Amino acid sequence: MKFFYKIKPLYIQNRFFYACIGIMVLFVVSFVFPRLFAIVRMLMLILFALTFLDSLILFFAKKGVIGHRILPEKFSNGDQNPVRIKIENFYTFPVFVRIIDEVPEQFQLRDFKIDRKLDASSVSELLYELRPVERGEYQFGSLNIYVTSVFGLVARRFVFSSGAMVPTYPSFMQLRKYDLLAIGNNLHQYGVKKIRRIGHTMEFEQIKEYVLGDDLRTINWKATAKKNNLMVNQFQDEKSQPVYSVIDKGRVMKMPFDGLKLLDYAINAALVISNIALKKHDKAGIMAFSKKVENIIVAEKRASQMNLILEALYNIETDYHESDFGRLYADIKRNFSQRGLLLLYTNFETLDALYRQITYLKGIAKNHLLVVIFFKNTELETLINSKAETVQQVYYKSIAEKFEFEKRLIVNELQKYGIKSILTTPENLTIDTINKYLEIKSRGLI
Repeated sequence: MKFFYKIKPLYIQNRFFYACIGIMVLFVVSFVFPRLFAIVRMLMLILFALTFLDSLILFFAKKGVIGHRILPEKFSNGDQNPVRIKIENFYTFPVFVRIIDEVPEQFQLRDFKIDRKLDASSVSELLYELRPVERGEYQFGSLNIYVTSVFGLVARRFVFSSGAMVPTYPSFMQLRKYDLLAIGNNLHQYGVKKIRRIGHTMEFEQIKEYVLGDDLRTINWKATAKKNNLMVNQFQDEKSQPVYSVIDKGRVMKMPFDGLKLLDYAINAALVISNIALKKHDKAGIMAFSKKVENIIVAEKRASQMNLILEALYNIETDYHESDFGRLYADIKRNFSQRGLLLLYTNFETLDALYRQITYLKGIAKNHLLVVIFFKNTELETLINSKAETVQQVYYKSIAEKFEFEKRLIVNELQKYGIKSILTTPENLTIDTINKYLEIKSRGLI
């Protein structure tokens, strides 16, 4: 039984079967040329002897190889995440390994394998990358390593690292990239505009005695009368304004682009813009809505705010409901009295879709600075830019141009009611949102 247990992880390789097929062909030919029969018998004995020898040297070492999968604490959604495999070879001769890692089912990688040669008594580290496109838990299976010698007739299987789980969070890799740029005021390196400040917004700081050079318009006449000395109001730039990322998680945000849903692009952008707002001394918060408003993180400026926002974004659950903008308007009016910047991530494909919600958008814009962020259909742009050669293609191209034109009409319609908007492609969403935030901040609109 102990011997059977040892040979259980033994797998016959294709090279063995190819050799058997060759011997069988020679055996058939030996009926025509009888002298070949002795050669066939000799080759058969050699094949089985080499197979026995190959099995013996592979199973002679108790340890053979030891493998270990090194996973990050969490995956970044929509980004390439590194996964490392460390392998230690205890054989005193070079071996060939085939690594079959049982990656989570969400990736649908049915033919994942890595082939490598390991030197004798060596330690190697391999790297591959995975790009998740959904938030949630990713369960890894076993790490299978098949070892063959130079003969390559049989393989010995080793199994390691079973049952590992990695959660996938919104794109914190993107967050770190822009975080470093925000600290150094180098956001323009990634195409983010630097905008000249126009006007200013001031908030009261204190009353002080007038000194030569103070603005005469800031004289506080009541304080002057009480003190019998010229007193002025001192102001400072108003910094801590609430900035909310409002995410529509209804059915219009289920459309995929490059494997990632529009909802997840919005979540990744909301994470980055919240961090940028905190770095710019504003208060950041989020909320999500469809049939009702959920996942609310009240805008604050504190050390733990980004962790709260990250967890809330991770837990946003999608649905296929029609989003209730009336409920959103009512909740905002009831719960948020201080004027702030609302970045509304949604999608309008037609003017009719906008007209159904424009009353609520105008209501929100009365008390807050509202920016509606929606998406270009890149597939329509590709169709418009392609050459039409048939009547059917001309028809499709005309329909695509109609929908594209309606997107521009939506921008004009929002502008007519004083509502700012961003019409962008999913891959440029983060950059364009940061641009608009910095523009609003620079012009003192909040």
